[in-house]
Amino acid sequence: MVEEDVKKKEKKTEKKKKEDLLVSRERYLQSGIHIGTTIKTKDMKNFIYKTLSNGLAVMNLKMIDDRIKMIARFLATKNNILVVSRKIKKPVEKFASIIGAKAVVGRFMPGSLTNPNSENFIEPDVLIVTDPFLDKQAIKEGIKVRVPIIALCNTFNNTSFVDIVLPCNNKGRKSIALIFYLLSREILKARREIEKDEDFKFKLEEFIEPKEK
Repeated sequence: MVEEDVKKKEKKTEKKKKEDLLVSRERYLQSGIHIGTTIKTKDMKNFIYKTLSNGLAVMNLKMIDDRIKMIARFLATKNNILVVSRKIKKPVEKFASIIGAKAVVGRFMPGSLTNPNSENFIEPDVLIVTDPFLDKQAIKEGIKVRVPIIALCNTFNNTSFVDIVLPCNNKGRKSIALIFYLLSREILKARREIEKDEDFKFKLEEFIEPKEK
């Protein structure tokens, strides 16, 4: 019995090493980061792992994890990061404050990227949006000024003009919180501002958007 228990533990350890995820698979699943919708666009087809009997799409968890790692490394090299979100406030602003980015929450004022005379004028090195559909004005201007565009995309999104897709549940409060928590942590590690996960002083709860009343 002892030998069997040891072997089971060894298998679990080996599986964890093989996956090499940023957080445990259980943490990812609990957040619902992989849950898509019944609407599946051609653009998002490659990120879908399977479709449930009720038509709900499930995204590939390893691909999500790999994208977060890659995007964090990319963002760590940028000085002027702009993150835009029409509806999401708390995780976006927390992320921006931690890594020194600029956050625009709510309505994105036309001309913010294209009109130097605008009081809202910004010249970012990279643009992040939480939904290509809701944040289409920011994307439109990002295209004009030729900045790289990163977008959180669910299975219903079209990804035209998005340079880097981060496939995920971009509607769930816990999902979005985990995404910006991990991006913040991994960017600080890539910048060598912290050495390991345990050095990240912020809690996941600090990124969770309050429920709508």
